[in-house]
Amino acid sequence: MLYNDNGRLVFRFDDHTLWIEPWGENAFRVRATKLAAMPTEDWALTLPPCASHAKIEIPNGKDASISNGKIRATISQRGKVIIYDHHGKTLLEEYARHRQDPTDPKCSALLVEARELRPILGGDYHLKLRFESLDPKERIFGMGQYQQPYLNLKGADLELAHRNSQASVPFALSSRGYGFLWNNPGIGRATFGTNVMSFEAYSTRSLDYWVVAGDSPAEIEQGYAKVTGYVPMMPEYGLGFWQCKLRYWNQEQLLDVAREYRRRQVPLDLIVIDFFHWKHQGEWSFDPEFWPDPDAMIKELQELKVELMVSIWPTVENASENFPEMLERGLLIRHDRGLRVAMQCDGDITHFDATNPEARQFVWSKAKKNYYDRGIKVFWLDEAEPEYSIYDFDIFRYHAGSNLQIGNIFPKEYARAFYEGMQAEGQDNIVNLLRCAWAGSQKYGALVWSGDIASSWGSFRNQLAAGLNMGLAGIPWWTTDIGGFHGGNPDDPAFRELFTRWFQWGAFCPVMRLHGDREPKPEGQPTASGSNNEIWSYGEEIYEICKNFIEVREHLREYTRGLMREAHGKGTPVMRTLFYEFPDDPKAWDVETEYMFGSRYLVAPVLVAGQRTAQVYLPAGAKWKLWSRLASSKEDASKTWDGGITVEVDCPIETMPVFCRVDSDAEDA
Repeated sequence: MLYNDNGRLVFRFDDHTLWIEPWGENAFRVRATKLAAMPTEDWALTLPPCASHAKIEIPNGKDASISNGKIRATISQRGKVIIYDHHGKTLLEEYARHRQDPTDPKCSALLVEARELRPILGGDYHLKLRFESLDPKERIFGMGQYQQPYLNLKGADLELAHRNSQASVPFALSSRGYGFLWNNPGIGRATFGTNVMSFEAYSTRSLDYWVVAGDSPAEIEQGYAKVTGYVPMMPEYGLGFWQCKLRYWNQEQLLDVAREYRRRQVPLDLIVIDFFHWKHQGEWSFDPEFWPDPDAMIKELQELKVELMVSIWPTVENASENFPEMLERGLLIRHDRGLRVAMQCDGDITHFDATNPEARQFVWSKAKKNYYDRGIKVFWLDEAEPEYSIYDFDIFRYHAGSNLQIGNIFPKEYARAFYEGMQAEGQDNIVNLLRCAWAGSQKYGALVWSGDIASSWGSFRNQLAAGLNMGLAGIPWWTTDIGGFHGGNPDDPAFRELFTRWFQWGAFCPVMRLHGDREPKPEGQPTASGSNNEIWSYGEEIYEICKNFIEVREHLREYTRGLMREAHGKGTPVMRTLFYEFPDDPKAWDVETEYMFGSRYLVAPVLVAGQRTAQVYLPAGAKWKLWSRLASSKEDASKTWDGGITVEVDCPIETMPVFCRVDSDAEDA
């Protein structure tokens, strides 16, 4: 049965109900279930369906159709969905192989359903959605942050689950002219095969996805941001350099570092107090043994004009003064079996339940009293996946449902706890650092960093793909541990080279942030303070290079502020793939080791040890020159190239290739 339900196209057959409705410009939301009523959660979507201007046609005995601007969908008499753009090109076609519709050219005895909802114990369904792979040359981007070097995800098999350094943000942008949001926070899998594209949820009540058509990547991204939310405006301290290490273990050590930056006249916007500044996990307060006078510390930092960020963990241990109350009130994540131990890190711990509004309010109230009311206005919301010692996803249960059903929403709700608390205090332009995200996290001021990554060249390469795909997944604020997190000895010449190249790249990330757990450090003490990790810790030569790139970041402050304004107003990525700015250049879609910092600067990070020359592709559609501030010679700085070619340039250790568009405003500023 096909019918129009108040601007929504509905298909019903037996126990299966399918809805297609307009949801934003040039977009549809598609839902299906075998329940008696369609579930009402909107998950990542915040924009309600607009007043319907959709055109629905249901001719007798033929396919029904619905159109909304640049997108059109059809449903066959047997329920097969095909989605087109406004030129009639097929964007998505369900993969179904059965005998129900003899007129379908793909009629088959295989008996494979496109929308497979298999009942499981407990009343949920194991869901699998299948689409035809229409073009083996299709390129797919976004989907969040995965520790791999591949920007193009065609052929990839992705776990839809969070882990330390992995963030599932299930929005895909296709070279075929569509964006696709898997609007399901459950644990699952996505496969972008050459024969079938599939999305899977292991325990859910309904199919739910959102699809948008657009004539350019920018139009698609902006349409997505309209329905999932925009980042706030980045505050001024987010535009400069951030200093951190694992960890400044007392008040005087932290202040000494801030004072030294000021003494050396090196710009510093923010410094961080990392984990285990507390007595017990789940108390969210300073341990007075090591932080005897936080008010005086904060006052001095304010006088130095250095913002202070403090680490928050969602973990709670039995010894915490808050544990009995949180347990009694049901504010902790529950376990369906086994001991109530989610992770072992300086004790047996569990996590507060960020899906519970009461738990969010409880944790914020403690942070407000012990940090915010003292003048700390920015937080590092660590462990945001949340992290488990063993990722048995089916064990954990939240206020909002089982982990298999809704677990990926945790980092979004964690960010929400602090965003709404700070907003209630009258703060604008809120930013908090998180180790994970899900679709929509951006509207809660989530600046995502890429987690506890290795200090290696391979890891460095992975971060470039991770940052670019996060931007395309709708998370414009992203950063990384400059130099990597695990390991790295500041006295090791090999690590110094890696650190230098990473630092240079960091100046052209959305946020420039130095962090790491440096060697040597005490054995058997994972929470102990590592070796020094300030820019003067790496020798005089590296210090001068780092100082220069901090000054480059300062020089770019006004420009970076403009990029943040674009992200706030349009949802535009700060780091942009070449094809985002040059979609009409076919070669730009294949370049994975360069990117645009905004619309003006083309950045080519040096990703290989010992590399001193670089082959850089300059996209067609613009003229290019090396940015004079970073050119290795005056001769190089004077050259101009037409786009559409690959050039070779020098990249000695003290610099990194950065080109600017000759046709941009103030192109060599």
